Amino acid sequence: MKKYYKTILVGNSGFLGRSFLKSDTTILSVGRTDLRPDYTNEHLHISSWNDFNQLEQIEFDYAIFLIGSSDHELINNAPTLAIEKNFLPLLTFLDYLKERDSKPKKVFTFTTMLQYDSEKLTLPCSESAPINPFGNKYIFSKYIAEQTSQFYRKYFDIIDIRLSNVYGPTELRRPDIVPSLIWSLLEDDITYVRTTIPVRDFVFVGDVISAVNQLSFTDFSGPINIGSGIGSSVKELCDILEEVSGKTIIELGEPFTGHKTYYHDLGLLGSLIRHEETSLRDGLIRTYEEMKAANQRVEW
Repeated sequence: MKKYYKTILVGNSGFLGRSFLKSDTTILSVGRTDLRPDYTNEHLHISSWNDFNQLEQIEFDYAIFLIGSSDHELINNAPTLAIEKNFLPLLTFLDYLKERDSKPKKVFTFTTMLQYDSEKLTLPCSESAPINPFGNKYIFSKYIAEQTSQFYRKYFDIIDIRLSNVYGPTELRRPDIVPSLIWSLLEDDITYVRTTIPVRDFVFVGDVISAVNQLSFTDFSGPINIGSGIGSSVKELCDILEEVSGKTIIELGEPFTGHKTYYHDLGLLGSLIRHEETSLRDGLIRTYEEMKAANQRVEW
């Protein structure tokens, strides 16, 4: 008899994957990296993204798909990596699921808010806003992955989450602004930020997980925004981190290119679930304190 899991998570080694696993120890971790004993989730090893036959030994209702790269610099500087990392694994997985006798109730994929056309942006930005997939290779790879979902929706529900700037406690050294600032505050004598001008939609990772869990019980299938729905400047972020750390963040004042302000319209999400919204202040304080405590344990 095949073993049953309510939810499997495919692609377990990144920030979002680890956060999901930490939030629910019953989720089956699927990937090349076995995170035990630090994580207590059961693990199913797959050696490559082009072979999901190991999943034949289990049954599951929901799949969270997180194989891919969020390293914009890496993807944009290597022409083939955009397809190899952010498109082909999803295509292979969805095609495998199509051929399974038992189909999942729902599959969750993660795309990006960056595919919205910054030249035609109306704030807050809804799912019906114009798309421009040609900003760079990273954006294009996420766009074609989302378009692929449209074909496979005839076989099972797929929710493509257009995620805003997600942050939260992490042991990983990530280039995103929140973890990079916190690691610098914890370890460096001087902390710099390039500019405090941009306004972004910062969403706490726990709120993202809560939204995904609730969407599991809906009939919705399609792209959807998940964020805080609030625009917060990098300066606000720095002010909070300076307060909680007791240190100063120095702005370099580098020229800023790109759209200055962005935040999600959460009307569709709010019509489907009761979306939790952790304030930026509460989320940053929790993130800083947990990363500080973890860093002190490592030093000890």
